[in-house]
Amino acid sequence: MKRGEVVAGSRTALVTGASEGIGRCYAERLAALGYNLVIVSHHEESIERAAAEIRAKSPAVSVRAVTMDLARERAAYELHELIAGEGIEVDVLINNAGIFSFLDILKTPTERISRLLLLHDMTLTLNCRLFGEDMVRRGGGHILNMSSFSIWMPFPGLALYSASKSYVKSFSVAFAKEVRENNVRCTTVCPAGIATDLYGLPKNWQRFGLRIGVLMSADRCAKRGLRAMWRGRRTCIPDWWNAILIPLCQIIPYPLMKQMRKWTNRFQK
Repeated sequence: MKRGEVVAGSRTALVTGASEGIGRCYAERLAALGYNLVIVSHHEESIERAAAEIRAKSPAVSVRAVTMDLARERAAYELHELIAGEGIEVDVLINNAGIFSFLDILKTPTERISRLLLLHDMTLTLNCRLFGEDMVRRGGGHILNMSSFSIWMPFPGLALYSASKSYVKSFSVAFAKEVRENNVRCTTVCPAGIATDLYGLPKNWQRFGLRIGVLMSADRCAKRGLRAMWRGRRTCIPDWWNAILIPLCQIIPYPLMKQMRKWTNRFQK
């Protein structure tokens, strides 16, 4: 059997932000490994379409689509209550749902700040707490949390996004050490540029980025993230060469940063 593969329909994976992009790829790969799915998004039409397409590809597993806005204070409780109420036991939790923001803090609407922090940090933490406790009670499980390479790039315009993702990595690494003795594995994935619609890049830019190697495909990222999770790694940077850039990101001199800021201001929104 492949690493992570199970008897079809014998285990269940929960994937948030699964209607498209990396989350969709996680869901498809887990279904192909035999996992029943609970996939979550706040876009009802897109999550139902994703569920139908995954069922067609993997008819041996069940796919439950949940429409829910996870950028709310009680979202994690409501999601856990819904799933527990249906008698579903989650063996793999993928906290993938995210919001991208590239805008100076003083220009960022306060509502966006609240929603981003609730989604990336509060809901993710409570999902780990609630579903993690269930996993411990049943003898083990796997959790994967999506951070970002931007945690090493606290650049102007990325203050909110990179800080929220830095929390994800810090929390997840410590949490992984806490639950390891209970046979629960927690992995943090820190991807750099991914060819998805999250950043607002036009399709032609995404294709160009893939062609020259500065962007990674969503499926390749999901494949490497899952491989790291099955191996019990605490942190994963999907492309090895990105790790080489980490020291460079941290020593960029202010004059160069100032010039970069002038050029990138046009893209802030």
